[in-house]
Amino acid sequence: MTYYSVLAVTPTNEDWIPDYIAPANKLVAQYGGKYIARTSNHERLEGQGEDAALRIIIEWPSRQAALDFMKDPEYVPHLKARTAGSISEHFLIEAKDELA
Repeated sequence: MTYYSVLAVTPTNEDWIPDYIAPANKLVAQYGGKYIARTSNHERLEGQGEDAALRIIIEWPSRQAALDFMKDPEYVPHLKARTAGSISEHFLIEAKDELA
């Protein structure tokens, strides 16, 4: 079953970003993930709250692939750097329509 990581990220400092991108790209691909969107070009159509600087959507072949990526020892230090250097929210969403 396909899953999607949906992230909202606002860097509080940008020191971590240059060292983050290449390893994250490599590991996302290694776990079968595919970036659907990585953009600062987004707009709120409903609701209120703080707007994130970046929106990221990653498609995963399974829930386990997403979880394995997050726990990969090669990724963990980059995850720590991202969470220390940003305000981040990450949701893992199952690709199914429970209201159909």
